[in-house]
Amino acid sequence: MKRHLPYVLIGAAALVLDQLTKYLIEAFIPLGGSIPLIEGFFDLTYVRNTGAAWSMFEGSGMTFFYVITAVALVALALFYRHTSPQDKWTRCGLALMISGAIGNLIDRICFHYVRDFLHFNFFGYDFPVFNVADSALCIGVFIILLVFIVQERKGGTS
Repeated sequence: MKRHLPYVLIGAAALVLDQLTKYLIEAFIPLGGSIPLIEGFFDLTYVRNTGAAWSMFEGSGMTFFYVITAVALVALALFYRHTSPQDKWTRCGLALMISGAIGNLIDRICFHYVRDFLHFNFFGYDFPVFNVADSALCIGVFIILLVFIVQERKGGTS
């Protein structure tokens, strides 16, 4: 268990940050409300997402998301189990992905929607609103992709 503790702590920290920020947003910003933090670039905007990323599959029903999330969590756990203890970056990425999936699953189970609030505008492109769990998932994927690219350039696995 000791060798898994850093990854459990990373995942737990991301999950706590996700749920805490969602709670605070819901407590202090009305649904649809927005607070500009960096004018024209970054707002806190509280929306409810009944779909997946960027509201895809909206209206698909909660069972669909429960099944997809359960399958993803099992796959991620198996992937983690088969990584070498020396493959720290991959395990870190997987911990973030697992915590992100769990964070949004908690919302779906408790509220039947996901609470999103991070809203960016990049050079006129209004980026879809997202949350800390989504960020953890994306950062985890990015870390794993970087690990694979580095390993490929080195000519094999670490």
